[in-house]
Amino acid sequence: MSALLSLRDVWIEYGEKIVLERVTIDIEEGSFVSIIGPSGAGKSSLLRLILGQEAATRGSILLDGMPLTPECGPDRGVVFQRYSVFPHLSALRNTVFGLECAQSPLLARLFGRARSAAVEEATEMLDAVGLGDSLHLYPAQLSGGMQQRLAIAQALIKRPRILLLDEPFGALDPGIRSDMHRLITRLWRDYSLTIIMVTHDIHEAFNLGTRVLALDKRRHDPHAPHRFGATAVYDLALRKRASDAAGEEAIAAPENGDRHHEEKIGHG
Repeated sequence: MSALLSLRDVWIEYGEKIVLERVTIDIEEGSFVSIIGPSGAGKSSLLRLILGQEAATRGSILLDGMPLTPECGPDRGVVFQRYSVFPHLSALRNTVFGLECAQSPLLARLFGRARSAAVEEATEMLDAVGLGDSLHLYPAQLSGGMQQRLAIAQALIKRPRILLLDEPFGALDPGIRSDMHRLITRLWRDYSLTIIMVTHDIHEAFNLGTRVLALDKRRHDPHAPHRFGATAVYDLALRKRASDAAGEEAIAAPENGDRHHEEKIGHG
C-alpha cells in the first residue's frame, strides 16, 4: 500500500540551529500516529511542516506522491492545545466561517441557499462533536472541553483528509480528557481520517494511536548542542485489541504481541 504522506530525509534548520534532521517517515491513510518526545525535540515543528506553515530546509514531503507545497490547504486540518476559536462568534458562526472562507474566499460570506446549506452542514458537524445544544453560545459561555470540541468542529468542517493535533487535550482535566479521547476515536473512524497527534502523555499516545513515533536527538555534542537535530528514533506499530466507534477507549499493544518491539528508523 502506498503512503498517503511521505517525508524523505527532511531537515529543519534555523541559521546554525538544527531542529530536525534525517527524518524519513511514511504514513498510511487511515492511521492514527502519535508523536512523543522530550521538549524541544521538534514535534510541533514537524506538525507545522506537514500543515504547510513552514518549509523543509532539506528533503522532500509528498502527499499522494505529489510534492507538498509550504502552504495550508483544505486537505489538512489542525487543532491546537489552546482553543483556536473566535471569541466574538457563536459556536455555529465559528463553524460556518470555515465554509464561508472556502466557498467565498474574497468576501468570507455566503448568502441565500449557499448559506442555508452551510448552516445545515455546520449544525450537523456541531451535533457530531456533542455541541448540538450549544449552537448559539459564545466561547466564553463554553467549558474548556466544549471549546475544544468546537475547535475540532472547525477543523473537520472542510472535510480534511489529515487531522493534525498539537497537544489538543493537554489543558483539560482527566475526566474531560477521557471524554475527548472517546470523541476523537469516534470521529477518526466516522470521517475516515488520518490523524497525526503530538502529545507529552505516553498513556494517551499508546491508548489512541495505531502507531507511536518517538522524536529525539541521536547525536549530541555538549559544546555545540544546537548543531544536531532530532529525528525519529523509534517507530512502534500498534495493534488495537479492543476499541469501537461507539465510544469505548482503545486498548493498544505492539504488533506480534511483543511489548518490547521497537523498530529503529532513520540513520544511525
